[in-house]
Order: sequence, then C-alpha cells, then structure tokens
Amino acid sequence: MAAAGAPAGLKSALLVVDMQNDFCLPGSVLCVGDAMVCLPKVVEAVDLARSKGVPVIWMIREHDAEGTDVELFRQPMFKAGKASTVPGTKGVELVEPLAAAAGERVLVKKRFSAFFATELDMVLRRMGVQHVVIAGVQTPNCIRGTAWDALALDYPRVTVLADATASRSEAVQAANLEDMRCASVHTPTVAEWAAQL
Repeated sequence: MAAAGAPAGLKSALLVVDMQNDFCLPGSVLCVGDAMVCLPKVVEAVDLARSKGVPVIWMIREHDAEGTDVELFRQPMFKAGKASTVPGTKGVELVEPLAAAAGERVLVKKRFSAFFATELDMVLRRMGVQHVVIAGVQTPNCIRGTAWDALALDYPRVTVLADATASRSEAVQAANLEDMRCASVHTPTVAEWAAQL
C-alpha cells in the first residue's frame, strides 16, 4: 500500500528533516548509513515541491556544545567532546547541494519529532496544510517520530517518501516503512508522489 499524492483539496507541505552534515557525511559523529544514498531523491523531492507550489519546511537539529539541551542518553557523547549540530560549525549546515530558498522556513528542533516543542504545528495550521509529506533522516527515529505525531495531531494524510528517507541499513528502512504503512502512513517513492501532484 504505497499510495501516493493527496486527495483533491488537501494542501500539502514537504518537511525535510535533519539533512545536515553531522547526520549525512561519512565519518560524521552521527552519520546515518544510507543518508548519502537518499540525498539525490531528497533533492528531487525539494525541486518537485518547489515546481508545484508545495511549501518546503526545513527541520534542523541545533544543540549547544555542552549538551545541556540534548537528550539525556546523548549527554555522555557531548561530554566526551563529540558534540553534534552545534551552531556555527560545519556539522549543523545542510548537506550540499541542499539549501533553503528565500522565503522557506527553517525550524529548529531538539528531539526526534519535528513537532515536539517546536512551532511546526502552528505554522502548518496557519498555512492550511492537511497533508504532511516527510523526507530526510533517519527513518526509525526522527522520520517515524514526526509521522506518529502528525497522526496524533489528526493531520488527514501523512506521507513518508520511501526513497527520500534513509536508515542505517536497507533492512531497518524496510521494517520501519512497513510498520508505518500498518498505521495508515503512505510510503510512495518520489516518482509516485510526483505522479499525483
């Protein structure tokens, strides 16, 4: 059930989650194994959204170097000098060639879900968005957490782009996509999504 697109009349927005150097570049402190594999499809999804007038919202992680605002389980990593997504560092930047265009919102999150303790829900409601489309990394954590919260917040349609998201392995990716499909999340490829726009 990899249904694509959205029923007529549902306004969509594309969320691009955590496509930052510290999560994507090989050797980075929190590198997601297949992040660079999905990067071309994330680029394609962003280009498609822009060409169709679908708003693009960039969700990024930022944490202070001491780790005072990071999850408890990650504090030892920060204290050991392996801080990630610290403002002013290369690691916090969007991985090339991704870049927010003028007028596109860039929202900061501190936890897995893009909705947790952020203004995302308010922004989407003000825009009249009813269909949340998600791309980025990584699927079992931030992508899945964002999808669950979108469902909990009663967005009528939630889509995770199967080939524009990534996990540490293909097996983890496939298992998480299947779990989400069982909870009504749609998992089209970018090409399938494009065919419905």
